[in-house]
Amino acid sequence: MTLRAVFFDLCGVVVRTEFQVPRQLLADRLGMEYEDLNRIVFDSDSGQKATIGQISSEEHWNAIMKRLKRPASELPSIRQEFFAGDIVDRTLLDYIRSLRGKYKTGLISNAWGDLRDFIVREKFDDAFDRMIISAEVGAAKPEARIFQIALEQFGVSPKEAVFVDDFLINIEGCEKVGIQGIHFKDPESALQQLKQLL
Repeated sequence: MTLRAVFFDLCGVVVRTEFQVPRQLLADRLGMEYEDLNRIVFDSDSGQKATIGQISSEEHWNAIMKRLKRPASELPSIRQEFFAGDIVDRTLLDYIRSLRGKYKTGLISNAWGDLRDFIVREKFDDAFDRMIISAEVGAAKPEARIFQIALEQFGVSPKEAVFVDDFLINIEGCEKVGIQGIHFKDPESALQQLKQLL
């Protein structure tokens, strides 16, 4: 069956932490291990709730500050330092834009409620026909539901879609639904695999 829709993950694919130093320096300053800081931000109870829209991004960050035992006044600087090593892959985005018209392009992201604002601010919302963000739809990868929502919104069958993600568990999740998966390790090899399918 011909492919009609190409879905991409955001964090770890389009936006990647290419430089660990700022986050490491923040962890050092807070007297923590890098991995522990990551866990508090992404895998804590409030992080899980924010990911499926049960609490706002702001509420989650307030919970982070309590866990870190830092005053609310430090929130903007801590958040900025935490993400300072992240880059937006503009070259990959240009490629995604080049697919539009021939294919439907979409985002499937496990993210908090402020992600759409970030994407608009960074001016790459035009790369996607639609964005399926976990906090907005109340379901997260690797659950089947978020992939089914994406297929419904695009009006395509699983066999007509491909999904690029950096987590193997999410690739396994999309494949259980019948969507073909590409495990992202670096842009070059992922695009090479994608081009072979299109």
